[in-house]
Amino acid sequence: MNRFEMLFEELPEEVECALITSDINRRYFTGMKSSAGVVVAFRNKAYLLIDFRYIEKARNTVKNAEVIEQKKLYQQINQLLKEHSVASLAIEAQTMTVSTLNSIRNHFKDVEINDTDMLSNAINSLREVKDEDEINCIRKAQEIAERAFDDILGFIRVGVTEREIALELNRLMFLYGAEDLSFETIALAGANTSMPHGVPSDKKVCEGEFVLMDFGAVYNGYHSDMTRTVCVGEPSEEMKKVYSIVLEAQLACLEKAKAGMTGSELDYIARNIIGDSGYGECFGHSLGHGVGLEIHEIQNASPSNKEMLKSGSVITIEPGIYIEGKFGVRIEDFVILTENGNVNLTKSAKNIISLQ
Repeated sequence: MNRFEMLFEELPEEVECALITSDINRRYFTGMKSSAGVVVAFRNKAYLLIDFRYIEKARNTVKNAEVIEQKKLYQQINQLLKEHSVASLAIEAQTMTVSTLNSIRNHFKDVEINDTDMLSNAINSLREVKDEDEINCIRKAQEIAERAFDDILGFIRVGVTEREIALELNRLMFLYGAEDLSFETIALAGANTSMPHGVPSDKKVCEGEFVLMDFGAVYNGYHSDMTRTVCVGEPSEEMKKVYSIVLEAQLACLEKAKAGMTGSELDYIARNIIGDSGYGECFGHSLGHGVGLEIHEIQNASPSNKEMLKSGSVITIEPGIYIEGKFGVRIEDFVILTENGNVNLTKSAKNIISLQ
């Protein structure tokens, strides 16, 4: 069963046609990256309408949809709607702009437009569970990031700046095969590590400071995500204590994370340990999030998520403690959830590293 067939299994029978316009979802269904194009999917056939810039690549790449060169988009879509005798059309309400929706309404006056979250939710549900090919891409992306991490440890020393560390991490990930960065690399030192998503600056690393790095690589469209916190020189007793609490919370989550539990249940494991240690107010973000073609996907491990996590989903486990004006610690792996537990895709060491 291809992904279009799986999509219509998720949708009610009255949905006759799905219009897929977002770049990410178009890539998910066709296997091709492009900045333009529209997928028109019916229950018995799918089409990719794409312009001259991509037409040769599309004809050589796309397998599950008929490729049509885009000339007059709305006229071509109308023709397909008539050929398949459909009276209703579902759109991606969570990603489509109001302007595009208005154009669709103006051009398809004889078709009922379903502008609810139905189609977006169905696609999100499919994308939440990764197949073997997706897992292989995610695993390769993580291997690239970890190779870069191994090398960056020899680069970090007193006097280098946060910006230089971030740039070197980026260079290494591209060197080892990344097609892109998962997000703007975070590299922070000293007191700046208390900002969970701080921006690398010209601050220089000093003796006895933590360096926190949050980064990832993209391989064939799929993202990796990891965070490690290391120390240049010897950490203080307080730094060791906080690091050990964060590590304890993360290891407890890794031990218990599995499909069938809710996002809030998983989040609570770490939040309870950190709270009992007296640092509850210093853990202000969710435990984790889904990862795939996008760096943040459903589901998430947060206090508010009462939905069950699915087998085959990939989710981060990233507890942290951030003490304003002093330092912060975050340790992040990401795992594939299974019915009986999880498979950790992150292999880098997590013991506190003191760089001399």
